[in-house]
Amino acid sequence: MVWTIRYRTFVRKANQRPLTPDDWARAALAAIARGGVAAVAVETAAAELGATKGSFYWHFKNRDALIQAALDKWEQRRTESVIEELDREPDPAKRLRNLLEAAFELGPTDRAEITLLANPDHPAAVRAVRRVADRRIAYIAGQLERLGRDPDDALDRAVVLYYVYIGYLQMAHVAPDVISEDGRRRQLELVFNALVTGEEPPKSVRRMGQAAAVPQSRGAGKS
Repeated sequence: MVWTIRYRTFVRKANQRPLTPDDWARAALAAIARGGVAAVAVETAAAELGATKGSFYWHFKNRDALIQAALDKWEQRRTESVIEELDREPDPAKRLRNLLEAAFELGPTDRAEITLLANPDHPAAVRAVRRVADRRIAYIAGQLERLGRDPDDALDRAVVLYYVYIGYLQMAHVAPDVISEDGRRRQLELVFNALVTGEEPPKSVRRMGQAAAVPQSRGAGKS
């Protein structure tokens, strides 16, 4: 549901600094957090910023360009900046623990991410969500490989970890009473132990997975 609010007309004060594209992107990202991509409106953002539509068109070609800028900001803030911070820790196991702790603690506070995951509702948003998922999963898999996992096992564990994160966000959003602070800590430890420090799957299971992939690889070579 898109929230509609009647705004007053604002006049920017002479001593206010000029607006930048980042100001508009932040306003658009706040709108996404409130009501999804459909809530992004040039008029609304202008009113919130105390600006005119002319100011908007000085920086952006159209609404789609504003949406893209907001999505780029979300991607940088919630993925690339997080990875840069994690990489300051040399130990890959500690990196993954820090990542899980931050995800479990801060993930539910990111209303824009919850909204985008539930209903991207725009081609650029769909692409951003997919790109972020791929980036995060690849990063997690890379850390698991550094811990000695083979690439296939590392990728499987990274995907499952991301499943857990997405499910946790949804649960924290629709049924927050189920998640207590103590419970969250125990569950984080359980996930970390099972998927990061746990043993590799039995060789028989790995052989079954490899055997199942053989027909596909053979068939791919046929004309």
